[in-house]
Amino acid sequence: MHQHHEVRQFLAQEQAARLAVATWKTRSRPGVDGPTVALRLNSVHDDAALQRLAELEGRPLPRDRFVVAKVDGVMVAAHPLAGGVPLADPFHATAQILRLLRLRAEQVAGPSKGRRLSLRRHWSLMRGSIHA
Repeated sequence: MHQHHEVRQFLAQEQAARLAVATWKTRSRPGVDGPTVALRLNSVHDDAALQRLAELEGRPLPRDRFVVAKVDGVMVAAHPLAGGVPLADPFHATAQILRLLRLRAEQVAGPSKGRRLSLRRHWSLMRGSIHA
């Protein structure tokens, strides 16, 4: 139990340091409204960051390819290409990023189940607007 408290304290300090850096970067870039967000496929260079996300969530890291999201260069979330439960840093607001990751994972996965669901969703929205 004592070790758990130390881990929480370490994570809180890490988050405070990241916020300080992110705040400084945002202020030092005139004309930029917010943080830089990048979505891409994971590479072998992302293994440590993916493992960190899995540990923060208390889950094992799935053996899969991921679409990852970096905010100002820090990985904050990852979505498995094969579907399933995404990984997210609990110290970052990631709700909107997770939606983008899910959509991008469906696009990258190709014309399989994910794409049909997107088309089905699109069709039901169109039908709803026709009948309204």
